[in-house]
Amino acid sequence: MEEIYLGGGCLWGVQEFLRHLPGVYQTEAGRANGTQMNTDVGYDGYVECVKTHFDPNQVTVEELMAYLFEIIDPYSLNQQGNDVGEKYRTGVYSLSPNHLKQASDWITQRPDSAKVVVEVHPLSHYLRSDEAHQDRLTRCPDDVCHLPKELLHKYKKGE
Repeated sequence: MEEIYLGGGCLWGVQEFLRHLPGVYQTEAGRANGTQMNTDVGYDGYVECVKTHFDPNQVTVEELMAYLFEIIDPYSLNQQGNDVGEKYRTGVYSLSPNHLKQASDWITQRPDSAKVVVEVHPLSHYLRSDEAHQDRLTRCPDDVCHLPKELLHKYKKGE
């Protein structure tokens, strides 16, 4: 199992989408690359993200990138849908230099790479989001999300 942290706007929808992907075994809503040790303080530069545990024998970083790009506008800086602000920027974060290289190479090989504003950075800090944000759209499927349900559950298998 490996882990990578993916930011794609509001983490509720990103987590709901990612949890259904083949090869993804666990997801957790959180904050990447902020500075604080708890969620009771104001904005500290973090990006909303989903800690994603995956089996690299079943899904590659490149495939995860392709999945992420299905649910984001890769040209939009600090905004996805109606969610606006630095914490909603898009990005890929990891402790693995190999993950970061694979993600950067995947973006660079795109014909539109010059327009893509998706960050690819080492993970410097991670903070788990409060319980209210964990699996939010699984628990509260009628909550507001910038992603349409058809897209959220595109890879969902019958449960």
